[in-house]
Amino acid sequence: MALSDLLYPDNPKRKKELIQLHQELLDCMSTNFHATNELVGVLNEHLGCTITPIEMRESSTVKENCEIIIQVISEIQHQVQKIDHDMKEKLEPVLYQKLYDIKEPELEKIAIAQRVFSIIFGEATSTAAMVAIKLLGSNHLTLSVSKLIGLLAQIGASVLGGVSITIIGLGLEMILHAILGAVERNQLLTAVRSYEKHLAEFKAASEKYQHAIHEVTSLVRQQIQ
Repeated sequence: MALSDLLYPDNPKRKKELIQLHQELLDCMSTNFHATNELVGVLNEHLGCTITPIEMRESSTVKENCEIIIQVISEIQHQVQKIDHDMKEKLEPVLYQKLYDIKEPELEKIAIAQRVFSIIFGEATSTAAMVAIKLLGSNHLTLSVSKLIGLLAQIGASVLGGVSITIIGLGLEMILHAILGAVERNQLLTAVRSYEKHLAEFKAASEKYQHAIHEVTSLVRQQIQ
């Protein structure tokens, strides 16, 4: 009798569910890598950042790939905080407050930001200023980034965190053997149910994260055209 039959004697469909969960996670992570690189490209091109683009490592585990995204998102957060610091340092308090005033016209905010970037870089485009304003004023992006980081950490620590992202091609038995190295057999179903919950939350947070980035990158494309 196969190992999977011992673990799932009453529910043959369960054999496929674990593979499906793993594949859904990989698809979602791949899209997040792509969206993150889009934002990295905008920061590097328009705000003078030097953030290295990322790529999924097929020879690494789910946890290790989660850590790659967390690291670059943390770097993006650091750069946004630096922009905020520069604005606060070089602007009069009244002008700085205008950047965060929801009633202030966006064109006025962009003009203020462009003034600061002209001091920093010697020359600045309205596109650079617009990107800065969008990053500083986007609660949507801030909240989605924080949520995504938390969920990535949870997934990395979950039952499938130590499984290689390429093990999907090796079949169900190999996946189950890999997981059983981390948990007892009687804990597996509980762990998988918990993983399902994490994945559902992760997919929802990823959609918000990707949408928030798209808002910034699409505006940049429109500005350039």
